[in-house]
Amino acid sequence: MNKYFSCFFIFFILSCAEKKSSDNGLDQQSPPELNPYQTSIVILGTVQDAGSPQIGCKKECCIELFKNPDHTRKVISLGLIDRQTNKTYLFEATPDIATQMKMLTKSERKSDRELVDGIFLTHAHIGHYTGLQFLGKEAMNSKNTPVYVMPRMKEFLTNNGPWSQLITKSNVILNELENEKPVQLSEAIEVTPIMVPHRDEYSETVGYKIKGPHKSALFIPDIDKWEKWNKNIIDEIKQVDYAFLDATFYNEKEINNRDISQIPHPFIIESLEKFKALNRQEKSKVVFIHFNHTNPLLNPTSKESEAVIQQGFKIGKIEDVFEL
Repeated sequence: MNKYFSCFFIFFILSCAEKKSSDNGLDQQSPPELNPYQTSIVILGTVQDAGSPQIGCKKECCIELFKNPDHTRKVISLGLIDRQTNKTYLFEATPDIATQMKMLTKSERKSDRELVDGIFLTHAHIGHYTGLQFLGKEAMNSKNTPVYVMPRMKEFLTNNGPWSQLITKSNVILNELENEKPVQLSEAIEVTPIMVPHRDEYSETVGYKIKGPHKSALFIPDIDKWEKWNKNIIDEIKQVDYAFLDATFYNEKEINNRDISQIPHPFIIESLEKFKALNRQEKSKVVFIHFNHTNPLLNPTSKESEAVIQQGFKIGKIEDVFEL
């Protein structure tokens, strides 16, 4: 009896350990199955470049996450799914590109491809392009993957290693974009880059307008301040069906260990004030994204999250799907 009891006890302990691991989100090895429309945008990540938890962070917002990682904390990225042509496109090449690309290619059931049909980059900050390294010979060793870039971004990738090796080894092909000139991906889908003011140390910065067969979207993950832009963000929101907008910081009190003037973004409280005159329908178009690891909107039960939702805006969440 003791022998059988011991075996049962060990089995019970292991089973409990496996359940605990699952409950903590530690066994999220398989990307979730998406259920897109015929043409869709899907959110593949919502966090600012350095991720969450962030390196070196000793704040309460990170302590528990270092112990129990949250599989939904992926760096900012959108996916575009076109079931008319059985193609997928990635917006941003993040450090989380492996999982994000798998989520996207898995969604297109008629294809057995592991690689997207194109990648659109916004600028040369670490969360937005460094995932390209995983297309190189040390990893996927892809062949001629189209990467859509603005002129300075093209120059930066071409003239600096290790990115230049991706080009010389034909892992990627750089397709140069022109400001506000549409790229036709199919008869029904076009993507247009729009330059925005940001910290342009190595490249210019763009957002994108994404036009589908039925609806359109604006994607601006990074901008300094709405007032610095040569366009009116209110008008731009009115012209689209979805607006995925920079919400890096909730307010200036969030960062108390750095000079926040050196990392300008529209505070959420500033955007809420600027957008308050929009009607309910227009407000519902706004999807806040690109959250710093300190941002209370990463917590869906925070009073800040509840306030944003009550005012009629949306908070982006990984795996959210939008018909295009």
